[in-house]
Amino acid sequence: MQFRIGQLAKKSRVNKETIRYYERIGIIPEPARTDSGYRMYSEQAVDRLHFIKGTQELGFTLNEIDKLLGVLENDEAKCSDMKDFAIQKLEHIHRKIQDLKRVEKMLISLKQTCSKNKDIYECPIIEALMDK
Repeated sequence: MQFRIGQLAKKSRVNKETIRYYERIGIIPEPARTDSGYRMYSEQAVDRLHFIKGTQELGFTLNEIDKLLGVLENDEAKCSDMKDFAIQKLEHIHRKIQDLKRVEKMLISLKQTCSKNKDIYECPIIEALMDK
């Protein structure tokens, strides 16, 4: 079955402009066009957009998704290749969590130094941020 861009957008729940952007950056292939210039997409485009959106929900960037799609298109790729990507992403997420915990501790500490009665120019939060 073939879809025009509006139909593809509805079916995949992806904005038409996003679909055009994905074409420009190459993470979905440019579709065939009718004689009058309309883009015509296949069912594979729907599957690809679902894959892209699913991986974005897991925190993958478009650059990472492009690499994942490259693995999918490699006939010699194995499931372990996808597992390696997932492991790398998980390690990245763990580092982010640690960074966020560190920031949280710093903000809690700064919050505790604040006195409601001090003027803004004496605010320890501002002083601490300026010292960084």
